[in-house]
Amino acid sequence: MTESFFTTEDNIWFQPTSHTRGPWHEDHCHAGPPTALLARAVEQLNPDQQLVRITVNLIRPIPYIGFSIAAELTRKGRIVTTSAATLTDSDGKICATAVALQMTPQPNQTLPSHAVAYGKHSDAAVGDFPIRKTLHDKPAFNGSGVTVKYPQGQDPEPGPTIAWMKTVPLLDDETPSAFQRICPLADCGNAFSRNAEPGEFNFMNPDLTILLHREPLGEWLGTNATGYWEDSGIGMADAQLFDENGSVGRALQTLLIRKT
Repeated sequence: MTESFFTTEDNIWFQPTSHTRGPWHEDHCHAGPPTALLARAVEQLNPDQQLVRITVNLIRPIPYIGFSIAAELTRKGRIVTTSAATLTDSDGKICATAVALQMTPQPNQTLPSHAVAYGKHSDAAVGDFPIRKTLHDKPAFNGSGVTVKYPQGQDPEPGPTIAWMKTVPLLDDETPSAFQRICPLADCGNAFSRNAEPGEFNFMNPDLTILLHREPLGEWLGTNATGYWEDSGIGMADAQLFDENGSVGRALQTLLIRKT
């Protein structure tokens, strides 16, 4: 089995592997790895500036049979650049759109900051992904695509959760950027922070925003996620993202919550 989320022959059409399949339907992808491809398209379009933020709107389920990715610059600036990307299925229907912000770093400064430390992944214990069951019998993201570790006092049960996560590569023949590497973890905030199990409630996220104030280091990346569920059925998953040196940014997901 290919040990990556996707394969591609032309850098336009991407074929998901079983590591990318979502837990709810065997014909749909988990949104984290496709988000990484959207980030990759933006970074390839403008490699001279650092990708700082991406917001993805998930319009339709992302098809497991494959899809194409396209990106364009919407404003090229010396310091700040904006771009847009789309994910389109084989029928030409747009399944996801993204808008991104890239910036030129201003190095050689010593600035006051706020340090947040979460320890080392080597001190955490391997555990289950928070969504342990699927609604099909096929291999999926939560089984083969990801390895999870929990610091002492943390576990995969519902409620605010701190965890470390490592995934398979995005593509077999290249090393993902730091931003690409954190995208699959960033889209798991609603799972780690859920306030009840999927058998009781559905908690779908129609979007994902990732903002990184620093490029993460290492293969093991962390999340400190909290879910806010309102009686209206609208909620939010808010996750601070980190590596072994501290905070790197934040991931936000809007949630639609319904009883099953």
